[in-house]
Amino acid sequence: MSLARWWPLAALVVIVGVPLLVRPEQAESSGGRRQLVILSPHNEQIRSELGRAFSRWHEARHGEAVEVAWSTPGGTSEIRRMLTAAAESSLRDGRPLGGSADLLFGGGSYEFGQLARPIEVEVGGERRRASILAPIEFAPEFLAEVYGENRIGDDPLFDPDGRWFGVALSGFGIVSNLDVLARLGVPEPREWADLCDRRLFGWVVLANPAQSGSVATAMEAILQRRGWAEGWAILRRMAANSRSIVSSAPKAPIDVAAGDAAAGLCIDFYGRFQAQSLRDAARALGDPALDRLAYVDPLGQTVIDPDPIAMLTGAPDPALARRFVEFVLSVEGQALWQFAAGEVGDPAAGIPPGPERFELRRMPVRREFYERFADRMIDDARPFQIASSVPSPDRAMRSFIAPIFSAAAIDHGPLLREAWRAIIEHPAFPKDRPLVRPEDVDDPRLRRMLEAFDAMPEVEAPEGAVTSLANPDARARVREGWLRGGWRDAGLWPTEAFPAAEFRRRAASFFEAQYRRVLEIAAEGDRA
Repeated sequence: MSLARWWPLAALVVIVGVPLLVRPEQAESSGGRRQLVILSPHNEQIRSELGRAFSRWHEARHGEAVEVAWSTPGGTSEIRRMLTAAAESSLRDGRPLGGSADLLFGGGSYEFGQLARPIEVEVGGERRRASILAPIEFAPEFLAEVYGENRIGDDPLFDPDGRWFGVALSGFGIVSNLDVLARLGVPEPREWADLCDRRLFGWVVLANPAQSGSVATAMEAILQRRGWAEGWAILRRMAANSRSIVSSAPKAPIDVAAGDAAAGLCIDFYGRFQAQSLRDAARALGDPALDRLAYVDPLGQTVIDPDPIAMLTGAPDPALARRFVEFVLSVEGQALWQFAAGEVGDPAAGIPPGPERFELRRMPVRREFYERFADRMIDDARPFQIASSVPSPDRAMRSFIAPIFSAAAIDHGPLLREAWRAIIEHPAFPKDRPLVRPEDVDDPRLRRMLEAFDAMPEVEAPEGAVTSLANPDARARVREGWLRGGWRDAGLWPTEAFPAAEFRRRAASFFEAQYRRVLEIAAEGDRA
């Protein structure tokens, strides 16, 4: 194995994994108190409220003061890559896994599902196998009380083997700055295709799905519900309208709130929390202009996904880790997601207190919570009613989101925007609809530009075959062959290359050529 192949992976472990290499000394940071270390992409408000409440809960239940120490090395996708690389290194060296952190908390169910799979390495002909997530066993009666049926839409709420448990529910939608939209003359976006509006050119903000598993889940919802071709047409136009593609999901609503963007794809609680922060500031300062942020779930076009927690293999304090999971699934823990800040509760009536400072605006996972405490919840959320199944879900779609989006929208971002500008500035471009496809136009040159812009790469397959990604069966084969390395012996990529990285590189070359083709067609009109 060449050094060139492995040095990026080593760099990832060093750069991203530094926060985990040394467990904080309890005597220095907590005055000798027992400490729980949690890896999380969650924001400071969630971390502070849950850490503080768990400490109180634990002292009341178990008579012992504890401290929660949070480590935030990146988004869930980045944390997964870090944990996988560290585990593979431990297996190769014959060392036990983990030992630095107790829990992983936050992100989409997809990322946790990937981490729940055993990993394998080969050392001297020996196959070594281990799991990054350690199972936690709860009584079936407890799980039934918390979840009821283990299903929301198409997805489970917890792993039947106990390797992860959903503790909140996430929706995905659009956050908008109403002041900026008014200046642009654009109505508030209500569905994904509205972010393709030509008037939003340079005013959309997106997060990178390769760095945020939650954003990848939102993009998957678009593809599953709008189909492969139309879904990618929407995603590419959204990216072409973007002024920036940020590294983390919480950054998008912050940019929209600041007026640096008009609208963006957003996880529901980030959008609601940012809107609440501006609303509170408007009341405190007496400035109604501050109350300018809106959030909407595109009706019938989004997905409800559990936000899981899991214990890590090698957790230094597995008993304390289990208690934290029990706490966040309890009524006391669930109340933190939706009760008003400062609400004291009524223990005699079974009503728990709310968060101390921050209203987290998240959807609880406990099914009975919505009936029992509906009058105390900040948001009129009904996730179990609005979650819907996709008639024919394509399980292979998710694997293509990060490499294709990166190749189409990040690797040649400026060229993408230049090509899109040429399209929307064409005199025949329709002005009365946000999503314009080639079949929507009569002008032959504009239609050719849109066809070039929307084209998707074909993929080399074994024995000289070429495969289109438009077919679900073909996508499944390409996922196994290219993205998971199943065709490693077919001579399709250099032996020292990572097949997924080579797939992205070739896709990026294809998209670059297509965007240049758009500009060539546009230039034909300029010469005429």
